[in-house]
Amino acid sequence: MNLLEHFRYHIQQNFPQLSACTGRLVIAVSGGIDSIVLTDLLAKAGFDFAIAHCNFKLRGEESERDEQFVRSLGLKYNSEVLVKSFNTAEYAAEKKLSIQEAARELRYNWFSQLVDKDSYLLTAHHADDNIETLLMHFFRGTGIQGLAGIPAYSREKRIIRPLLFAYREDVTAYANENQLQWVEDSSNASDKYTRNFFRNQLLPAIEEVYPQARKNLQDNIERFKETALLYNQSVSVHKQKLIEIKGNELHIPVLKLQQTAALKTIVWEIIKDYGFTVHQTDEIVKLLSADNGSYVQSHAYRTIRNRQWLIIAPLETTEAATILVEPSDRKIVFDNNCLTVETVDAATYQLSTAASVASLDAGLVKFPLLLRKWKQGDYFYPLGMRKKKKLSRFFIDLKLSTTDKEKVWVLECDKKILWVVGYRIDDRFKLSAGTKRVLKLKID
Repeated sequence: MNLLEHFRYHIQQNFPQLSACTGRLVIAVSGGIDSIVLTDLLAKAGFDFAIAHCNFKLRGEESERDEQFVRSLGLKYNSEVLVKSFNTAEYAAEKKLSIQEAARELRYNWFSQLVDKDSYLLTAHHADDNIETLLMHFFRGTGIQGLAGIPAYSREKRIIRPLLFAYREDVTAYANENQLQWVEDSSNASDKYTRNFFRNQLLPAIEEVYPQARKNLQDNIERFKETALLYNQSVSVHKQKLIEIKGNELHIPVLKLQQTAALKTIVWEIIKDYGFTVHQTDEIVKLLSADNGSYVQSHAYRTIRNRQWLIIAPLETTEAATILVEPSDRKIVFDNNCLTVETVDAATYQLSTAASVASLDAGLVKFPLLLRKWKQGDYFYPLGMRKKKKLSRFFIDLKLSTTDKEKVWVLECDKKILWVVGYRIDDRFKLSAGTKRVLKLKID
């Protein structure tokens, strides 16, 4: 079976949606041999399509040459040609990305604008690209999904890669047999790019020892795809058993999570969708034995140890900034602060006047206490005063800045604020001649 016959059969068996497509098909064409072969195969298989080309402005006249060559394909295949130019180097510097990462981001952002729910984008990735991706993922560090290589179909992004079954030599042979013309990207010869190093140096060296290495790796990719399928099913079952959704928060019972097999793997699968990195997995596992109020933070979420629960909550949520303090708690970590709790005999207690220390009559305090961010409408009776005062007015008197006010926490007892943490206790909980036990609270 030649490549065209194999291609038609592969499309029929794996991508029936292409034949049934009511929108347009768009091919990503660089002008290189892979995308030229894909274009020719699709044309000979009877598909109508548009051609999309990115000019990244990275290789001077060569980039312009590539653009003009791709434009000429419109006449050859009677297809619309779409071209987008990018200042890739400037974008990479602005976003602090490598040139390769910046080009990929720009490319796929534009491609996403070209397709809708009735359209598909096709790329010319083949088996060797898949093998190189597998190896790069493996050495960089990856989960099982990374070992499954490049997905042949991305439903959400509407991307199909119909050439993943073919090797580079198959593509080259087809191009030569059909006398196709293409352009060479001079950067492909440079090993400074990771993929080129794997292609030009690493894989040839491996094949000297294991001649069947590429075929074995391609076979492994197929195995890993099935393994990933089973893995995802198992992870889904664990998530359903562990996670309780409460509003915009995830609540996970600590004891049940501790008893879970493959603990780190399950934790990673839970946290990865909330901006956490794989390197934070160990930190979050440590929360299972950490003090109440301890947390690990991503750019958008926080995982908090709250009593017998781990709570994953958006940073802006008010619920996430609420911590129960029980009589047995001795140290509470919160918002880059540490609250220590101690009960001592009043007869031997040395009163501190530091704002970081609250000395309260333990006999008047009922647990559990609530440690939370202050909110509008809060009031208390400042020490030495018989009248209540709203916290907003109290902060004005202290001349606190807006950012300082945002950082203020309060400790609440039976819906009464007993301490504006770090500032003033409530007069109703102060020490008196009848105090027998002192509840000493200290903030660091």
